[in-house]
Amino acid sequence: MPFNVWLLTLAQAFAMSATPMMMLLGGLIGADIAPSPEMATLPIAFMVIGLALSVLPVSRLMQRFGRKPVFVGGALLGACSGLVAAFATSQQSFALFCLSAVMLGAAGAVVQQYRFAAMESVDEPLIAKAASRVLLGGLAAAVIGPELAVLGAKLWPQAYVGAFFCLTLVSLIAAVILSFYREREFDRDGSAQQVQDKARPLSEILTQSQLWVAVAGATLGYAMMSFVMTATPLHMHHVEHHSLTDTKWVIQSHIIAMYLPSLFSGVLVARLGVSKMMLLGLLAYLVTIISAIIGRDLLNYWTALVLLGIGWNFLFVAGTSLLPRCYDKSERYKVQSFNDSFVFGAQALASLSAGWVIHQLGWNILLISCLPLIGAQLLLISWWKWSRSKQASSL
Repeated sequence: MPFNVWLLTLAQAFAMSATPMMMLLGGLIGADIAPSPEMATLPIAFMVIGLALSVLPVSRLMQRFGRKPVFVGGALLGACSGLVAAFATSQQSFALFCLSAVMLGAAGAVVQQYRFAAMESVDEPLIAKAASRVLLGGLAAAVIGPELAVLGAKLWPQAYVGAFFCLTLVSLIAAVILSFYREREFDRDGSAQQVQDKARPLSEILTQSQLWVAVAGATLGYAMMSFVMTATPLHMHHVEHHSLTDTKWVIQSHIIAMYLPSLFSGVLVARLGVSKMMLLGLLAYLVTIISAIIGRDLLNYWTALVLLGIGWNFLFVAGTSLLPRCYDKSERYKVQSFNDSFVFGAQALASLSAGWVIHQLGWNILLISCLPLIGAQLLLISWWKWSRSKQASSL
């Protein structure tokens, strides 16, 4: 793999660790300082909203200035969000804590571009492997983030304040790593490249069935994962009264399960194909729902969240590796921003609604409501296969 792929993998390990830290602590802090119980998961939702709203501006900035300065700037923004979160927690300010979550989400929108930069660094046969290799950095983040959340909470007199100082530290480390990113010529002059290649209009690109399968696969993967994961710490710790240590272990195991399959998921996509990989991801999601419904023991939560992580990886890697087949280099920023707007807009909606659903309707209804999404993705895959067979028969 090229130097950039390894560098982005290392940067992901540090920059992405902020996300599991907020996923673990956001709902717990929200439950303590939010004006009402329904708003407990609002900080997590605001983090995802910040990510979704920043996708298009981040893409435009990269098109104008190249990837490297935006990568470094995003890491510095993450460091600032940690300082704001620490201050907000010390002052028990829910509004300011939500603002820090929005800032962290905006920094996360930059992190999501790592995978696209990695895929552009390799030839087409290695695209899936490059994407999964960068996601592998999230495996380290799954350990670093929650551990720093628990360790940092003990380093400061007020609960959780020290955790966010640790968040600032790992973001600064990521900024230093990204300063060594090797910019390429067409990254620095993306706008000129677009004019030269005469990119197709987005409306024409969107007529491809495989594009919708790619977008929907990643969208479903993120939306369902975020919906269930956002609600899990709240339900485990505040409703079922599992300890914070057990809750941390379940979330940590889930995030490890999200990224550990990246050791082999790129190879599986190359061997099995995108559609079969997505079907395996949907199967993992289905078993997640069953496991979480049949019991409230620690093992049920652990099994469900591990399978949820595996399902996310299969769907996200498959969808991400399919996406470059739908556009030329001159169209990459346009299609990538469209894809991520869909993905993280859905994730924002899922995170925003998770607290309300679990408080008003309960854990089981939250899980059952995911079934129509699985069915919708199955229909899209069937449509894509039918379109391909129809196109082949007409040749």
